[in-house]
Amino acid sequence: MAAFLAVYAAEPYPVRLLRVKVFDLYQQWQPREVTQRPVVIIDLDEQSLSRVGQWPWPRTLLAEMVDRLFEMGAVLVAFDIVFAEPDRMNPADIARSVGGLDDSMRASLRSLPSNDALLARSLDGRRTVIGHAIRLEQSGLAAGAPARKSSVALIRSRGADVEPADWLPGFRDMVRNIPEIEEASAGHGTLTLVPEPDGVVRRIPLLFHYREGSGSFPLFPALSLEMLRVATGAPTIAVRMNDAGVSGVRVGRSAWIPTDNRGRFWPYFSRRDPVKYVSAVDVAEGTVDPERIRGRLAVFGTSAVGLLDIRSTPVEKYLPGIEVHAQIIEAAITGQFLERPNFINAAELGLLLAGGLLMIVLVPLVGARWTMLLFVLVAGGAAATSWMLFTEERVLFDVGYSIAAILLLYTLLTYMAYLSEETQRRQVRSAFGHYLAPAMVEKLAEDPDQLKLGGETREMTLLFCDIRGFTSISEAYKDAPQALTSLINRLLTPLTRVILDHQGTIDKYMGDCIMAFWNAPLDDAHHARHACRAAVRMTEEMEPFNERMAAEAESEGRSTPPLRVGIGINSGDVVVGNMGSDQRFDYSVLGDNVNLASRLEGQCKTYGVDIVVGENTQADVPEMALLELDLIQVKGKEQAVRIFVLLGDESVRNGNAFPVLAEAHGALLDAYRGQRWDEARTHLATCRKLVDGFRLEILYDVYADRIAALEAAPPGAGWDGVFVATSK
Repeated sequence: MAAFLAVYAAEPYPVRLLRVKVFDLYQQWQPREVTQRPVVIIDLDEQSLSRVGQWPWPRTLLAEMVDRLFEMGAVLVAFDIVFAEPDRMNPADIARSVGGLDDSMRASLRSLPSNDALLARSLDGRRTVIGHAIRLEQSGLAAGAPARKSSVALIRSRGADVEPADWLPGFRDMVRNIPEIEEASAGHGTLTLVPEPDGVVRRIPLLFHYREGSGSFPLFPALSLEMLRVATGAPTIAVRMNDAGVSGVRVGRSAWIPTDNRGRFWPYFSRRDPVKYVSAVDVAEGTVDPERIRGRLAVFGTSAVGLLDIRSTPVEKYLPGIEVHAQIIEAAITGQFLERPNFINAAELGLLLAGGLLMIVLVPLVGARWTMLLFVLVAGGAAATSWMLFTEERVLFDVGYSIAAILLLYTLLTYMAYLSEETQRRQVRSAFGHYLAPAMVEKLAEDPDQLKLGGETREMTLLFCDIRGFTSISEAYKDAPQALTSLINRLLTPLTRVILDHQGTIDKYMGDCIMAFWNAPLDDAHHARHACRAAVRMTEEMEPFNERMAAEAESEGRSTPPLRVGIGINSGDVVVGNMGSDQRFDYSVLGDNVNLASRLEGQCKTYGVDIVVGENTQADVPEMALLELDLIQVKGKEQAVRIFVLLGDESVRNGNAFPVLAEAHGALLDAYRGQRWDEARTHLATCRKLVDGFRLEILYDVYADRIAALEAAPPGAGWDGVFVATSK
């Protein structure tokens, strides 16, 4: 099993080849149906070469064709061609090379503009894109890269420290266009299509980086991507990156184009589509129907075999390279692309691991015959799932390797079944009749007698986290309960990850609320500190989450309110253990300190803060940035407790702003509890000026209201400053 997992992780060429061949087969069985044709190919076909003459044609003719295409309503004109040398028919070159001309004729020829200048004039000021070819291996003929016509914006996920040059294909050499044409065009696109090792074009790099020198890696888009950019008038190409590499590319405000981590796009290929081809000679002679051109992206390319631009794709053995670019644009515009999301690797590993473990467990347990039936069901279900994901979601899910590995495991285990007794195999599963939280498995494996009702008393830290205003959010989603469920799950996932990263244990989820604890089942000497740091990190997670939600809402034309969480933390002695009945029990906690933690979370709304901490926890984390909130008698308790607001970790406490605020805040509470109302009001005004980004405005509004009320109705000399909460 470990060997199969290691081979999958190493991904040698045979494994990659098996995978892509399966995906090729899917596309052959169900190629993409052409529903839109945003691109028209001006084809330098055999007929055109026969009637006009061999390539290259005079650039005066190309200039006339460009003008004619725009007159017929083309949105953009592009060239899957490199104009690397000046036109051989330039008038000045004719004057220099043709004999028998008199001086006046030579002078007249030299005075004429070059054919290159005429083509540049046709390109200038219009939506035009020219191509350049790159060499992935250095040839010694490098001429530098052209000035980029577009800018690239990098959008990194939170905490990602990656550079495109680490992932995107790079080059040092380029076959460029002559400067006149290069400067006149609105965009430059890379023509190079990088085939797989077996010669088939499956994934298209959308961006390349040019290695100018150490530390300088400008990015250049593929021809198809640059055509989309120029056609939409977008100045910028956005590249989304995370720690695993590139994850997507976007032009302007269009939808994200998903890529693999090396910036490669998986087009969903169609069969060759003759309808999108227009013979170049028909454009040159003006006989083409303008409706074939109007509203489309016109791109010059060739299907002539002699011009050597023929490629292989999963569905066509011979396809003109220009149609590959056209199909990329079609797939991007219509959203008919293939994807291998990040979770697919985990799903494939999960299938291999689950199927392999089933073989390992069940072959000894129930024998080879019934396990073979299970294998057929697993393999058939996996294959059907893979095909369904391809046809319905266009997601590439490889089950070939996993099924082959599971079959080999089955064969090996069946052989081993004849080498030992069945009774020895049945003993493997004797210790695992109950399953609990992952943290408990190791502990229970050492001492199965712990699987019984009861618990122990120990000091722990409890955390309750709740979404603020969830009732109003639920009302907004009353017609879309599934969307509400998705929203909550998307929020709880990063919050849960933070808790687990800080050594916490999730007790349970209660709707939009998380209950967690520290110092059980494993000992944690710094449980209060870990809980407080987790709470700070959880509040920090809300900003990027709200930004993502706002961006999605804007793209869908709706509004969404920002979400906030309230967190209550308390430490103290509680009972922890297996709670429930003889038939079913959970590992959980009980006790007064648990209830207090829940009540503290409810006070976040009262004081307008994100994190409320009990005094036991506060005593254990003197290094954190904490301010006393109040002396409060929470609902359901008779004794008052001192509560605090957690504003940040050590960096906040040791900063310039917090110590000054803490001194003024302490003076405010001292004057308030001493019933020195004018002095308290003065300190309150000072605190408001020192807030400096801390979310304490509502807290100071609360104290302003209390001061006014108590000044109007003095509490008397015996007042102890306790506030009695009337709500949970």
